[in-house]
Amino acid sequence: MARRTLLVSTRKGLFTATGSGARWELSEPAFRGVPVSAAVLDPRDGALYAALDHGHFGVKLHRRQGRTWREVAVPVYPQLPAGEVETEGGGRPWPRTLKLIWCLTPDPRQPGALWCGTIPGGLFHSADRGASWQLNGGLWDQPARRQWFGGGFDTPGIHSVLVDPRDPRRVTVAISCGGVWRSDDGGASWRNTARGMRAAYMPAGRERDVEVQDPHRLAQCREAPDRLWCQHHNGIFVQDGATDWREVKAKAPSRFGFAVAAHPTRPDTAWFVPAQKDECRVPVGGKVVVLRTENGGRSLAPLRQGLPQRHAYDLVYRHGLEVASDGRTLAMGSTTGALWISSDGGERWHTIAAHLPPIHAVHWAES
Repeated sequence: MARRTLLVSTRKGLFTATGSGARWELSEPAFRGVPVSAAVLDPRDGALYAALDHGHFGVKLHRRQGRTWREVAVPVYPQLPAGEVETEGGGRPWPRTLKLIWCLTPDPRQPGALWCGTIPGGLFHSADRGASWQLNGGLWDQPARRQWFGGGFDTPGIHSVLVDPRDPRRVTVAISCGGVWRSDDGGASWRNTARGMRAAYMPAGRERDVEVQDPHRLAQCREAPDRLWCQHHNGIFVQDGATDWREVKAKAPSRFGFAVAAHPTRPDTAWFVPAQKDECRVPVGGKVVVLRTENGGRSLAPLRQGLPQRHAYDLVYRHGLEVASDGRTLAMGSTTGALWISSDGGERWHTIAAHLPPIHAVHWAES
């Protein structure tokens, strides 16, 4: 069984897990004691990127090639004229200061190019391995942006950036709360493609409004990229190409959750992690369960072997679940510092660590 490497972004540093099956070794953390919001490997040149949240000292971004981490630039928002105030859909002032780097995605169009999703709601692009960043004006200047509002955080944020492997000019992003936006020209123009989603938290008549949807995470089948899966605040949704989203109504402990992972070669297979929602965000019944569909959402099988089934308070965040390129090896990390890995598609889970800092994200480092 091939050895794999997993990047584990936590509240107190970036850990690396290396191994296979049930045997894994954890490294000492990089950036010990510092919150790491996202980490990604660019397989084209082997560069690692880690986004840090220093709180009072702000957001930082580091790149590593070889053994040395070096600080690079972070996205910077354009400022409004003095005295001018902009508000988001919830009525709060919309800050133009970087609050969080929520996701990093390599852009295949050129070596070293990256997409970056941020809070407060800006999509940025770098053409030079993070040495500089440009705000994507095509999305930021959308009039509909004034309707976006915070979901989980006080301010809107972009947490999912998917690039179509057939045509890297086709980019899809998800915004909490602002819907799902797609560009077919590399970010020059955008359209909201959240039609079919349902937001039960909105007043009567606005439940289907595409501009206020809260997609918690998007995942794309690598070999069939028209198939997208979404874990939404109000359910699980699936889409094929230009069609509307279809809600998955199969029996499940809960339709609320944050994480989703899509099988890389089987478009009908995906995984989700359910939880109670809103005021009481804990596993349903104190049991950690992973849901898997292998038939396009017609049914959802609960997978629980090796996961805690009593007195569990583990919540799995948006980026806390990921499947490797083999389609069988999954990693999952929780807010209580538990890290699990499955080598058989989720049938059985092995506890790799039980007392890590709260886990923000897991990412398979594959070239």
